[in-house]
Amino acid sequence: MRGSCCNNAHIFLPVLPEGETVRPYTSASMSQHIGKLCRSAVSSFLLYLLTDVGVSSGSASKETAAVTHTTAQPLLLTTPEPWHLLVTQTPAKEKAKEGETVVLNCHFNSPRRPSLTDLMVKWYKEDEKGQMDLLENNVTVLPNNSRVFMSGDLSQGDASLMILNVTTSDHGIYFCEVTLPDGKVVTGDGTKLRIRRALGLFGIEESIGTIIGVVAAGIGGVVVLIIVLTPQLRRCILCMRQGSHQA
Repeated sequence: MRGSCCNNAHIFLPVLPEGETVRPYTSASMSQHIGKLCRSAVSSFLLYLLTDVGVSSGSASKETAAVTHTTAQPLLLTTPEPWHLLVTQTPAKEKAKEGETVVLNCHFNSPRRPSLTDLMVKWYKEDEKGQMDLLENNVTVLPNNSRVFMSGDLSQGDASLMILNVTTSDHGIYFCEVTLPDGKVVTGDGTKLRIRRALGLFGIEESIGTIIGVVAAGIGGVVVLIIVLTPQLRRCILCMRQGSHQA
């Protein structure tokens, strides 16, 4: 009877050291134990999956945030700074004697000086006849001219103009004009040149304006003398005629 129960119940007897007894496991208890192990394994696997997904989601969220933050930054475009140039002509008035050499100063400076030699300089003169170009694109434009040229060093901000052997025809107002690489044009305030010359009489040197004034004053004096003396001359002539008749 005992042996048959053991055969029907499928008793499992594990091998243990001597002196220890083992509680026999039936198929029902064995199934329960296996079920617990399976549920524990499934729970551990699910917990692992959830933990891995959470970590991956967190990393992806951080990367997405980083990308979003990076792309959200505005794109900064660098634009070239504008030129700020100041052209100075000194002095405002210049005098010279006929035959002398004259230098008309023109200086310019700029906070940005990448290459002042890239600037284009122009000189022109204004007088009663109008405007006349003397120098353009750093080169003299007057035909058959060997008296007017630029004497300054552009790399040092100097665009001065030199005139050799000046004559009375050189009088006028001279302007220095500088063109920037971006096309902007800056012009100085101008320098008025006056020419003095010798009259040849007593070696007196006067300016053209003074000469004209002296000549006009002389002509005016002569006219006044004629007007004042004409009546007296007439009286003298009449007296002389009367005396000749009486004689």
